[in-house]
Amino acid sequence: MITSATQSQVQQVRNPKAMAFVLMVGAFIGLFSETALNMALTNIMDDFAISTATVQWLTTGYLLMLGILVPVSTFLIQWFTTKQLVVASLAFSVTGTILAAISPNFTVLLIGRLIQAVGTGILLPLMMNVILVIFPIQKRGAIMGVMGLVITTAPATGPTVSGLIVDALNWTYIFWVSLFFFAALIIFGLRQIDNVSIITKPKVDVLSISLSTIGFGGLIYSLSAVAEQSFASAQVWIPCLLGAAGLVLFVIRQFRLKQPMINLRVFSYPMFTLGTILVFISMVLILSTAILLPLYLKGVLLVSAAIAGLTLLPGSLLNALLSPIVGRLFDRFGAKKFVPLGFLLVLLSSLLYVWALTADTSLWQILAGYMILFLGISMIMMPAQTNGLNQLPRDLYTDGSAVMNTLQQIAGATGTALAILLMTSGQSSYSESFPDASAAELLAGGVKYAFYFITAISFAGLVASLFVKRVRV
Repeated sequence: MITSATQSQVQQVRNPKAMAFVLMVGAFIGLFSETALNMALTNIMDDFAISTATVQWLTTGYLLMLGILVPVSTFLIQWFTTKQLVVASLAFSVTGTILAAISPNFTVLLIGRLIQAVGTGILLPLMMNVILVIFPIQKRGAIMGVMGLVITTAPATGPTVSGLIVDALNWTYIFWVSLFFFAALIIFGLRQIDNVSIITKPKVDVLSISLSTIGFGGLIYSLSAVAEQSFASAQVWIPCLLGAAGLVLFVIRQFRLKQPMINLRVFSYPMFTLGTILVFISMVLILSTAILLPLYLKGVLLVSAAIAGLTLLPGSLLNALLSPIVGRLFDRFGAKKFVPLGFLLVLLSSLLYVWALTADTSLWQILAGYMILFLGISMIMMPAQTNGLNQLPRDLYTDGSAVMNTLQQIAGATGTALAILLMTSGQSSYSESFPDASAAELLAGGVKYAFYFITAISFAGLVASLFVKRVRV
């Protein structure tokens, strides 16, 4: 039963489900773009005659722009109406998508990707904030389950769908397909958007924005560069040092401001802090696996992009099926019943890959491990996220969603960079032990080595999940 006190916390809109659906579809297309090009990187390298280090910026640059922009979302939400932000987000997304689809060279393609990321960076925190405002807390688990489905399934299905497109058509059609859905959203979806933001127009603190950009941008750039450069390289340690200094100064300034850019007092709520850590770990696992397995399937087992994508499809479908179910059950049982079990399954998936990955592993073992992984992820993301946000008072929803979304992008960059770094290190170690190994055996050894790291992270998540407590509202 919804009490009058709870009801008063809900912002009334014409059709909350339709409004949430439109925002989620927009976010899905944007997050799909994070990994959609993973299956097409080799094709793009051939078309534009560029190196691996250069082509990786199509993913790194996207994450970098998200990491810079998402923290600024707290200002945007308080300065502009909900509808204005949705229109701006779709405008950036459409412009970037068209530019990338018709790009005559790599520079234009990268610029298009960055403009795409601006649209996604506006929409992600807005979606989470709107959902927290327009649904009562007793029904929030189910809708957050669907949102968790969007956040995890979009990057997971990127390689599957793009693999089919690359084999059947051309990598540019990845953008044309996205453009079709953006156009449909503009035509049929914008009419469902109501204004729910409270416009206060706080003073824009330019120094906070600058420190945030330097901090998050430097950190993500450094993490991405380390995949191709040594730790001693100036290209790695200078951005890392600047990023760390920027973040420290940013945190100090937020606590001194009467109206901070992001209210970091959200971390005084223990379940929010723990939920943020668990979501961070989950995104590291998702993005690192999303880049390693396509490389393994295409480079070691020598399957086509379409077959590689279809091998990963059942795991994505399982997540799509279970996330809304877990969301509904969360409202009844809470996060404690799901999160530890989810991390146990993720750990089992990682151990399976550590045990099974060789130069001649069967496809069914890859498929089974991926299904177990996303069976676990479906029990982690939404419960951990919702349980944490439920502990926050309404005036901290915007700050809490901005913090979670920012750290998710940093997690994506961290997972991607470390996966490539460890895979490369594993290949070097394997070649020293087996100098006569084939290229496929070297790549398999490198990917297997990276999964040792993923197993360790999974175990850390399992231990942390044991401290989850149900938030009583």
